Amino acid sequence: MQVLTKRYPKNCLLTVMDRYSAEVHNMEQVVMIPSLLRDVQLSGHGGQAQAEAPDLYTYFTMLKAICVDVEHGLLPREEWQAKVAGSEAEEAKNGTAETEEVEDESASGELELEAQFHLHFSSLHHILMHLTKKAQEVTRKYQEMTGQVW
Repeated sequence: MQVLTKRYPKNCLLTVMDRYSAEVHNMEQVVMIPSLLRDVQLSGHGGQAQAEAPDLYTYFTMLKAICVDVEHGLLPREEWQAKVAGSEAEEAKNGTAETEEVEDESASGELELEAQFHLHFSSLHHILMHLTKKAQEVTRKYQEMTGQVW
């Protein structure tokens, strides 16, 4: 299990990012055969699987991919836009395309920078804490499946 080496205040974004990174690395060390996670659902409330929820393998690969971004930074803007454009094209086929980027920029331009910062900062903090819990759940479930629970 990876131990946090840096000390920041408890709710500091850097602490949350370090905790997430440590949990994902721990998950990677524990999950030796990721393919065992295919078609296995996390139990919801009451022990029942959530309807149409991704399987643990999907969570495993998503958590690893996000961890790379957290540790190494964002993709260059051109690569990110190409990736987003591909997903927007898929959404357009399904009839659920979002509003144009220009409209988003004008709407977000109306907010003050400090308000935008606090909105995105709190959202990122919340998402990273949620993803950390998902990494812990994937690790725990894999340990249960392989009989590694102590």
